[in-house]
Amino acid sequence: MSLKVTIENGIKDAMRAKDADRLRALRAIKSLILLEETSGSNAGELSADTEMKILMKAAKQRKDSLEVYVTQNRPDLAEKEQAELSIIEEFLPKQLSDSELTEKIQAIISQVGAISPADMGKVMGVASKQLAGLADGKAISTKVGELLKK
Repeated sequence: MSLKVTIENGIKDAMRAKDADRLRALRAIKSLILLEETSGSNAGELSADTEMKILMKAAKQRKDSLEVYVTQNRPDLAEKEQAELSIIEEFLPKQLSDSELTEKIQAIISQVGAISPADMGKVMGVASKQLAGLADGKAISTKVGELLKK
């Protein structure tokens, strides 16, 4: 079942349950999917990879907003963003733990043959493709930098 159908079913369930937070988050995801479907580069159905990118983008937006609201001491808005983020994360694959991320990046570093921080671009190119959806890009970048400095 495609993400769009899953989201539509989730919207119906949220409406029946009168769950405003879940409904708002699901509608936001549906909106992003519809925008992507109707953009000039896509014709109709989206690939699973494109759907994953949409979800990652939505999650990143919520995380960034959450940081801003916490910094500005706006707990009311931060709470809403956190609720939406947790709902969006339900549709994302399980994120890698720190040790799993380290292990995978070390394997990529040895595969690429990187030996210094100057090789970060080579490693990031492979890592961002292989770990898409499994880890945040910022976390991947940070971990690659740490491992190449050693």
